Amino acid sequence: MSQSKTVHIISHTHWDREWYLPYEKHHVLLIKLMDTLMETLERDEDYRSFHLDGQTIILEDYLQVRPEMREKLEHYIREGRIHIGPWYILQDEFLTSSEANVRNLLIGHRDAAAYGTISKLGYFPDSFGNMGQAPQMLKQAGIHHAVFGRGVKPTGFNNEVSDVSAYESPYSEMWWESPDGSKVLGILFANWYSNGNEVPVDPEAAKTYWDKKIADAEKYASTPHLLFMNGCDHQPVQTDLSDAMKTAEQLYPGTTFVHSNFDDYLQEVERALPEDLSVIRGELRSQHTDGWSTLVNTASSRVYMKQKNQNGQTALEKVAEPLAAMAYLLGESYPHHLFNYAWKTLMQNHPHDSICGCSVDEVHAEMMTRFEKSRHVAEVIAEESLTAISSRVDTSTFAAYGSDAVPFLVSNTTGWERSGSLTVELEVKRIYFRSGMDFGKMRQEVKQYSLEGFVLVDSEGTQIPCTIEDLGIQFGYDLPEDQFRQPYFARSVRLTFEAVAVPALGYRTYGFVRQEGATLDLAAVSLITGSNQMENDKLVVSVAADGTLTVTDKSSGTVYSGLGILEDTGDIGNEYMYREANGAAPITTRGLPAGIRVAMDTPYRATIEIVHELELPVSADDLLEMEQREIVWFTGRRSGRSSRVTTMRIVTHVSLDRHGEGVEVTCSFNNQAKDHRLRMLFPTGLHVGSHYADSIFEVPERSNAPAEEWKNPSNCHHQQAFVTVAGEKTGLTIANQGLNEYEVIQGEEGDDTIAVTLLRAVGELGDWGYFPTPEAQCLGEHSVKLSIIPFAGSMTRRTDADPRHDAFASIVQAHQFQVPWSTQQTEVHEGSLPAVHSFAVWEGQTLAFSTMKVAEASGDVIMRWYNVSLDVQELNVALRTDDEIVVHRSDILERQLERLVQAEDGALTAPVRPAEIVTLSFAKLD
Repeated sequence: MSQSKTVHIISHTHWDREWYLPYEKHHVLLIKLMDTLMETLERDEDYRSFHLDGQTIILEDYLQVRPEMREKLEHYIREGRIHIGPWYILQDEFLTSSEANVRNLLIGHRDAAAYGTISKLGYFPDSFGNMGQAPQMLKQAGIHHAVFGRGVKPTGFNNEVSDVSAYESPYSEMWWESPDGSKVLGILFANWYSNGNEVPVDPEAAKTYWDKKIADAEKYASTPHLLFMNGCDHQPVQTDLSDAMKTAEQLYPGTTFVHSNFDDYLQEVERALPEDLSVIRGELRSQHTDGWSTLVNTASSRVYMKQKNQNGQTALEKVAEPLAAMAYLLGESYPHHLFNYAWKTLMQNHPHDSICGCSVDEVHAEMMTRFEKSRHVAEVIAEESLTAISSRVDTSTFAAYGSDAVPFLVSNTTGWERSGSLTVELEVKRIYFRSGMDFGKMRQEVKQYSLEGFVLVDSEGTQIPCTIEDLGIQFGYDLPEDQFRQPYFARSVRLTFEAVAVPALGYRTYGFVRQEGATLDLAAVSLITGSNQMENDKLVVSVAADGTLTVTDKSSGTVYSGLGILEDTGDIGNEYMYREANGAAPITTRGLPAGIRVAMDTPYRATIEIVHELELPVSADDLLEMEQREIVWFTGRRSGRSSRVTTMRIVTHVSLDRHGEGVEVTCSFNNQAKDHRLRMLFPTGLHVGSHYADSIFEVPERSNAPAEEWKNPSNCHHQQAFVTVAGEKTGLTIANQGLNEYEVIQGEEGDDTIAVTLLRAVGELGDWGYFPTPEAQCLGEHSVKLSIIPFAGSMTRRTDADPRHDAFASIVQAHQFQVPWSTQQTEVHEGSLPAVHSFAVWEGQTLAFSTMKVAEASGDVIMRWYNVSLDVQELNVALRTDDEIVVHRSDILERQLERLVQAEDGALTAPVRPAEIVTLSFAKLD
C-alpha cells in the first residue's frame, strides 16, 4: 500500500455480562474497569476516547454500584470521550425475535439519549452470525455503518483469519445489503476485535508487535486507514496506551497513529474507499467455512431456555402489547414504565453468551428467574387490559339465560383471523369471606352449587360443543386498588372448546349458561374416522404401528408419510457445537412398535397418544471426560457412546382440530441420558435445492447443500417460528415453539427431510478452557410442541404465480401457533363495544403482521408489518376508534415521517416494497 498509512487505535472492552463467570463476578470486574477508565480519562488528556461496547446496560450495571459516579460519567459521555449505544444489550440476533431486536435498539437509543449522545454504529462485534435485515433496520434508525466479527470470512481457533482466498469480500470493508435493497458500509474485524490489544511501550517489543499487526491489517484493508481494536473480552483499560503510541510514532515516522473512535475512523475510510467494494447480501452466517466454528448449535443448547424465551417474548410483544394498545384506544393509559421494565428484564437474558446457552450453570440458573419476572409483569398487563376491554363489551344478550350466566371473551392478538381449540377457567359461583355468612355454610353452598344444565353458547345463542371439567371449590382473592385484599371461595369449571373465526386483533364473546334440556350428540360428529385415524375437512392423519404419521392434504391429494420419527445420536461436543460420537449409529423409532391409543375424541378436537420406550446409552464413554479435562478440541475427540443403557419413555400427543389446517404434535419425556441429541424427523417427499426458514423480519431461502468449503457432517441452521420445504405445487411447513435448531437432510433417494432438534445434552461450555456444565445435560422432564402444516401451491417469492398464496397461509398458521389465546371472564352488562369486534382491520397479500403497541414519545399507536415476497404489495389498514386519526409512515424508532393520505372513513392504502419492514404511526387528531 503506497499511500501514507493511518493507524486508528480504538480503545474498548467487549463486555460479556455473564459467561464463564456468573453475572455478579463479572459485575465486580466491570466496576473496577469503569473506575480505572474514569481515572485514566481524568489523568491522561491524550487518552482521547473509549468505546463502551455498543450496549447501554453497562451504564446501568456500573451506576447500580457506583451511583455517585453518574455526573462524572455523563461528563465524559457528553464530551465525546466515552461512546455509548446504540443497543441496550449485545444480543444474539437469530435467537431473539424480530420485535426483541427492535426493542433492543429502541431502548438503547432512549437510554443513550438521556446522556446526550448516541453512537450511531451498528455494532455486532461477537454475534454468532448476523441477520439479513440488519442493514434495513439500521438505516431506519439513521445508522449507516456496521461492524461485525463473524459471518463473512472464515475464522478458526482463537478467531484467526485463515490463509485462504477471500469468499464474499476480498477486503475488510464491504457494502452490506438487506433483501429490500437497504445498504450500509460494513467493516469486518478481519483480525478480530483484539488486533490492537496490549500495545507494548518497550521499543523492541513494539517493533515486533507493529510489524506483524500492520501487515495483518493491510492484508484485508481497502484503504490506508487501518483499524486496531485496543481491547478484548473483559479486557481492562490499557492505562499506558498514550506512552505506547508515542513509542510507535518514533518507530514509524511515516505512519500516523491516532487514538481514534468509530466516527472519525469511518469518516476517513469513506473518503478513501475504492470503487470495487463487494456487495454482500442478506444473512451473514459463515456458510463459506469448514463449518466447525459457526457456533450454530448454540441454537439447541439448553432448549428449555429457548422455550422460556419464546414464551416471554410472545407474552410481551404478541399478547400484552396489543391488548394494552386496544385498551389504550378505549381511553386507558398505556403502562410504558411496566413494559420498559419487563423488556429490560427479558433482554438481560438476550446477550449472545446468555440466550445461546453457552455459559456456566450459575448464569443460566439466574436467567430462569429473569424469564419468570418478565413474564409475570406481562401477565398482569394483559389481564388488566382485558379487564378494561371486557368491561366495555355489551354482554346483555346473555341476560336471557338468567342470573347464572357467565360471559367471557376470547381474544385473538395475532394479526389474522383465527380458529382453534383453547381452554378457559371460569368461576360460576363466588362468595366473599366478607359476606358475613357462616364459614361452614359458605363453603358448603359453594361446593354444592349445581352445574346441571350448563352449556356453552356464543353471542348469537348457538350452542358450542365443549368439554366441562368440574374443578370444585377453590380459594381466591381480589386486590382492590382502594381496599384491603378480599378473599373468597369459588366454584370453578374448566371449559375446552374450539373458537372459530375470532377476528384479528379483536375478540369474540361466549357465555357459559344454564339451558335446561339442551343436548348435543358429541359422538355423532367425531373426528376419529378409523383405527388410529383422524380427519377433518382439510387433512387426514393416520398413525402407523411404529408411531409414524401419514398426513394427507385433501386440497392437493399429497400424502406425507413417515412423519415424526425420533432420532437419537451421541454428542461429544459442547454448548457451542454438536459433534456426533464416534462409532455409534443413530438410534431411531423407525420400525419400533409403539403404544397407540385415542386420548381425546370430541366434535372439535381429536388426539391420538403414541408411546415409545427408547433404549439409549446413559452417556458418552469414559474417554470423553478425559478429553474434556485435557482440553482436546472437539473436532479431534475419539469418544464413543457408553455400553450401559437407560430407557427413555417418550409420550407424543398428535391432535387435529375440526377447523385446523395443521397437525399439532406435543412430545414429552424424562431425559436421564447424557451426551446426546434427540430430534424429530419429517420426510417431505420432495427433492429441491433449497428451503425457507423464519428469521428476523424475513423468510430467507437457504441452500439444502452446504458450500464446497463445508467439512462438518452436520449442517444445522437457526429458525424462529418455522421451516418450509416446497416444491412446484406442494410443500410442508413445520412450526415450532422455542425449538430454534433444524437441519434439512438430503436423503440418498432424494427425499429432503426436516429434522428439528428437541433436546441436546452436553457437559461442558467449550471455547477457550475447561468449564464443566452438568446442568447443560438437561436431565429431567421436558415437553416440546410442533405443528405439521402441509399446503398446496408453491413457495414462489413472486405473487403473480399463485394468487391463493397457500404457502403464505402456512406461514400465517405457523405464526399463530406461537401465540396463546387470551380469555377474560366478565359480567352481564351493557357496553359500547359489540360482542364480536376487531380494533384494527387490515389486508395485505404476503404481509406478515409484527406488532401493535403505543409509542412512548408520541403516544401514537404503532403497527408494523413486513413483506415476505419479492413483489410490491398493497397494505390497506384502518383503526376502529371513535377518535379522528391521522397516519404517518414511521420507522423502528417510532418517529413520525411523512403523513399518509387517508380515505374519508380513515382507512389508508400504502405500497410496501419487496422485503420492506413498514411501520405506521396512528395519532389522534388534535
